[in-house]
Amino acid sequence: MPPRTAGLLAWPHLLAAALAACECGYVSSINGTADTALFTDMLETDFTQNPPLGVHTDWAPQAFNLTRDRARGPYGELFAVANVGVSGGKGGEEEEEEEEEGLELVVGGRGAVVDGMVPVAEVDSTRLDVWWGTFRASMRMTRVPGTCAAFFWYFNDTQEIDMEFLSREFSAANGSYPVNLVLQSREAAVAGYNAARTGTFVKAHLPFDPTDGFHEYRMDYVPGRVFFYADGQRLAEMDGPAVPTTAGHLILQHWSNGNEFWSGGPPAEDAVLAVRYVKAYFNSSAPERQRDWAARCRDPAAAGAVCSIPDVTLANASAAGWFFKNQGNTTNNQTASGQNDGARLQRLWWPAVVGLLLLASGWVVAL
Repeated sequence: MPPRTAGLLAWPHLLAAALAACECGYVSSINGTADTALFTDMLETDFTQNPPLGVHTDWAPQAFNLTRDRARGPYGELFAVANVGVSGGKGGEEEEEEEEEGLELVVGGRGAVVDGMVPVAEVDSTRLDVWWGTFRASMRMTRVPGTCAAFFWYFNDTQEIDMEFLSREFSAANGSYPVNLVLQSREAAVAGYNAARTGTFVKAHLPFDPTDGFHEYRMDYVPGRVFFYADGQRLAEMDGPAVPTTAGHLILQHWSNGNEFWSGGPPAEDAVLAVRYVKAYFNSSAPERQRDWAARCRDPAAAGAVCSIPDVTLANASAAGWFFKNQGNTTNNQTASGQNDGARLQRLWWPAVVGLLLLASGWVVAL
């Protein structure tokens, strides 16, 4: 086994070609610098090209209720599968690009409240072994005030990495479009799950209107640090004991509970969060996945053994449409929606074991 190490180091010059099967993994820039990290696993879902969620197993719509006490607002929340759907898509040549909506998560308007609960929506990744990684989602926010749209990594209520968008905070009049960046931690739990009372909360301002089109939102989760981005621009960095230390899964959520200090609402009408894709490149906590990587990665210095992940930036917006699953033999034994069943992974349940982190200056593992 390679030696143990800590921290991010400079990646050497073995990324010249990515021509083969990416059998040793996918490398990502970190923090907009020369720092890079290598991830062994991937989950790519293009919701504009995929069938309804019930047809494939990468994402699971959720169905459960939260009372207003548990929701911490004047309304409860009714999570229903019916509030999750896939529209648009590339099924017909006549369809225009702007019609490729993808996944839709709907929050019901005031008239739809049922037994004091607002109809809301959530989908979870069925991969539950997602450890260190770079997680990216292309989303368009609702213009309807009174909801919270969230893209987050989750293990439990005290190990959680959030990007939350409150539509009531958007103001076209003054060009203000904030996003709330959150690490939920034990300290936040003591503060009533109000991370704003801790050092792991940042209200960042987006340089664009998030309701006016699709933009990529990104979280990089590496040992001891979390970085947040929008269209490749770094929004914030967080570190310290609040950074999670375990594996979890990814969640897309759209909700409202009427809390005037957070989501506001309920919205006056149905509100839609649209998601075009999720791209996640990560190290797995599952021993079988670690063994798979060790078996297939025979020579990391070989041409094409390591593949560079294209980053969406203001100068390279076209990277949003780039998927490894569309590049030929680059996703063997990975989770890439739209592949045949033989090439896809079944649902994994992670044990409480250490996972791999492969970081930069050679092949090193942080355990």
